[in-house]
Amino acid sequence: MNTIGTDFRITLFGSSHGPVVGCTIDGCPPSMSLETGMIEEELILRRPQIGIGTARMERDHLEILSGVREGVTTGAPITITIANMDVDSSKYLRFRTVPRPGHADYPALMKYGESHDISGGGQFSGRMTAAMVAAGAVAKALLATVNVEVGAYTRSIGDVVDGEAHPFGQLVEERRVNAVRAASPETSKRMMKAILAAGEDNDSVGGTVQCECVGLPVGVGEPFFDSVEGEISKMIFSIPGVKGVEFGSGFEAARMKGSEHNDPYSVLEGRLITDTNHHGGVLGGITTGMPLVLRVAFKPTASIGQEQRSVDLGSMSETTLRIEGRHDPCIVPRAVVVVEAVVASVLADLCMRGGFLG
Repeated sequence: MNTIGTDFRITLFGSSHGPVVGCTIDGCPPSMSLETGMIEEELILRRPQIGIGTARMERDHLEILSGVREGVTTGAPITITIANMDVDSSKYLRFRTVPRPGHADYPALMKYGESHDISGGGQFSGRMTAAMVAAGAVAKALLATVNVEVGAYTRSIGDVVDGEAHPFGQLVEERRVNAVRAASPETSKRMMKAILAAGEDNDSVGGTVQCECVGLPVGVGEPFFDSVEGEISKMIFSIPGVKGVEFGSGFEAARMKGSEHNDPYSVLEGRLITDTNHHGGVLGGITTGMPLVLRVAFKPTASIGQEQRSVDLGSMSETTLRIEGRHDPCIVPRAVVVVEAVVASVLADLCMRGGFLG
């Protein structure tokens, strides 16, 4: 299904090489400021960067068709479209009979048959994340009304890992001014080299995005099955290329003792806090008031220029193919704002469901 959320509900539509991609958002309250420029600023962060991204020009011509009047939400469903420009579908026809390794071509053809739109990956394309970012911009504006902020940055590219802790304000500002969306200039340079090296080999590289949220009240989340981690993870895995997600210490917790992982409580200015944040801001599926921290793992871009083995579905014989076209040697930098958008969208929904918004 292409709809997610309960009180803040998002429906995606469109495809990579169709006329538009877009979203309809139900549940946004009236009287909230929402200018087109606010959404466009988020989409700019998702565009490919010169030297490390696809040559496809994504100008992201955006229109708000309903739900906003003179820069203010009306309370009606908000429908946003983003035109698909500079598309080239000619190189995708072969993939109907010779599926690309690492792509959804084969399972999609088996599920949908001849109806599957394979141009640009169709509904399975990373292009769909433009609509996610647009919806996330609305969610961010909504969360800002209760002083909740979401920020993310590139934590690793290949074997280049940023293991430092960064003040929230720094990571938000720094990731806007470098092409890799890293949290520091020094790390950005090292990550850039890793991406360029993979591209020179007609190969690709993966990495991780760290996302943090500050200002959340205690008690956001709807256990048992609609926990904060569960709801976020469900939408995170809708982002093409995601292979894993962890909260707080994540898998590292499996190598720790309870005395190491438990976060001691203390009081700061009359407010209960924890001295550490191994729990990542969530206990029992609900927020604790500490920063929400999660990391998302992205696989290397599936489209690479090297020759790869596949099968011709018509003759059921083994063959090879070389993928042509315009592709990113690393999707992680463009995914940073997508992760932000997804987390913001889920938190807006959970905050509304819990009575913290609306």
